[in-house]
Amino acid sequence: MTFELGQRADLARTYSEEDMRDFARLAGDDADVPSSVPGPLIGGLFSYLLGVELPGRGTNYLKQSLEFLAPAPVGEELTASVTVTRLRPEKHLVDLETVCEAADGTRICQGRALVYVEDVGKG
Repeated sequence: MTFELGQRADLARTYSEEDMRDFARLAGDDADVPSSVPGPLIGGLFSYLLGVELPGRGTNYLKQSLEFLAPAPVGEELTASVTVTRLRPEKHLVDLETVCEAADGTRICQGRALVYVEDVGKG
């Protein structure tokens, strides 16, 4: 597959109150139901995008940094995106910007990801 600078993939997801109860139960503390979407669930959106959409199957996650800027509202659509910012075909590396925004455009988190892809192509 050939990748290009600026190439982007998005995923929209709404987390419900029930999702928050399930998260609390899975985390081992059903009494502490989060009032906003926890960071690991947002991070999971990026994991999905990187492993399934862009770069996609066969991607090896090497590094990710996330900076959380605002609480993620429960019951509102969140949109996560990954955008190719740098290609290093000689090392099989792809750098991506990661962003999650609420429906009103509020930036919930931002960061970077570095992944290894066997066939980066020449971009």
